[in-house]
Amino acid sequence: MRSGITRSLERHRQTFSQFSAGQKVVAVVGTGALLLAAFMVFRWASAPSYAPLYSNLSAEDASAVVEQLDADGIPYEIGAGGGTISVPRDQVYATRISLSGEGIPSSSSGSTGYSLLDGQDISTSQFKEQTDFKRAMEGELATTIEAIDGVDTAVVHLALPPKQVFADEQDPATASVLVATHAGVELTQDQVQAIVHLVASSIDGLDPSKVTVADSSGRVLSDGSADGSGTASSQNEQQREYQDQLAAKAQAMLDRVVGPGHSSVQVTAVLDFDKTSTETTTYGRKKAPVLSESLQEEVYSGTGAPGTASGVVGPDTQLETGTGATGTTSTDGSYSNSSTVRENGVDKVVQQSETAPGSVKSLHAAVVLDTNSKVAVDPTVIDSIISSAIGIDPKRGDTIETTTLPFDTTLADADAAALKAAAADEASAQRNGWIRNGVLGGLVLLLVLLAWLRSRRNAKARVDATSYVVEQLRQEQAARAALQAAPLLDDAPTALAVAPVPDALDEMHDELVALVERQPDEVAGLLRGWLVERP
Repeated sequence: MRSGITRSLERHRQTFSQFSAGQKVVAVVGTGALLLAAFMVFRWASAPSYAPLYSNLSAEDASAVVEQLDADGIPYEIGAGGGTISVPRDQVYATRISLSGEGIPSSSSGSTGYSLLDGQDISTSQFKEQTDFKRAMEGELATTIEAIDGVDTAVVHLALPPKQVFADEQDPATASVLVATHAGVELTQDQVQAIVHLVASSIDGLDPSKVTVADSSGRVLSDGSADGSGTASSQNEQQREYQDQLAAKAQAMLDRVVGPGHSSVQVTAVLDFDKTSTETTTYGRKKAPVLSESLQEEVYSGTGAPGTASGVVGPDTQLETGTGATGTTSTDGSYSNSSTVRENGVDKVVQQSETAPGSVKSLHAAVVLDTNSKVAVDPTVIDSIISSAIGIDPKRGDTIETTTLPFDTTLADADAAALKAAAADEASAQRNGWIRNGVLGGLVLLLVLLAWLRSRRNAKARVDATSYVVEQLRQEQAARAALQAAPLLDDAPTALAVAPVPDALDEMHDELVALVERQPDEVAGLLRGWLVERP
């Protein structure tokens, strides 16, 4: 086995020694790259997979956990600014149980939220009970808010006044929320309102307008304005979007007239967000038809004494003389009364209308034109065009003002020059890259061509040398056989009496012929080293 390994190594050494300088460099570099890749793959395959052991640790708890892991000899990784500690995945639960037995961490879990209420007993005072409840609610709300996408940490403070007997004496509950987002993340208005309603819905008697949300930079995201549903912010956003829409429409028109960069438009819109309801009743003046009519008639006839007073009995049991509007009497005791009630249809129209919030009260537009523009435009024409484009109504109080002023293009020119230089540098770098890649490709092709030509030449030389050696050996063997056969023909008795003894040279020739026939490639390589000139 040792001899086989030795022969294999010797064969590889001889093969390597026959390489050219370029082939030796390529072989060495390729072998090194393969060994490095194998080492990296082995290291990646043998490296353990880490999983989080604890997250959102305080500095004290993280220090205690790391110290205990070092003492136990457990590998770990620290991430998230020191707040997350990871260990090999197959050791997570065992390590967590071991650390819990040591009381580590002390505040990473079970220190906030409803777990604070686990330690209460019958001896707990009412003040401590209320304080723990408030802290538990704050911790639970903070944990819930941190689950929102983009929120890193959250702190909630609740102000819960004591309950009063009378409702008009009860102070309202309030809450404040401080959120810290991930780097480059900004909470949307919907997420802010979600935080507001989440906190308000979790506390009994807490109105959304009493919840304040701020970020870590000190910017107030929601101050409880309007009705706590984000109406004020929504109104501002709607007004801003409407202004931007009108300004973009006017700017696009001006860019086609005076060219991009030679005009500027700003539009201010005053919107009415009041919601009004109106009910109008209108009566027609034309003659209306009769809807219903009632006729009533009373007639009485009798005799009366002459000179008897007649009339209507008054309150003082006295007779009031006279006649009624609808009845008549006579001295002979007869009485008649008639009345008519008629109801006419009235042309009545009742209209109810409700005005949606967001109507336009007034529009104000300001247009500035560049005097350096190649196109000369009359400002009055611009006023007319923009007024028609965005709907300026002078009767409503809308205004538009167009002014021509020289624009400062220093910054724009510098930016254009920088962009041009960057484009030129990029084009030059791309061109240089193409040239470099072309040169490298040409060199590679040249090396491949040279290697191919050299291999062809070596193969041809090897074949020629092998053929030559084999032919020479065969000729020598044939000549030797002819010389040995000649004495036998001339003097057969002598040849039979004295048998020729093969000498050492003949045996060596025979062995060489057999070796060439068995291993032609090895013999050709050896002869190439002798016959072919080395570079």
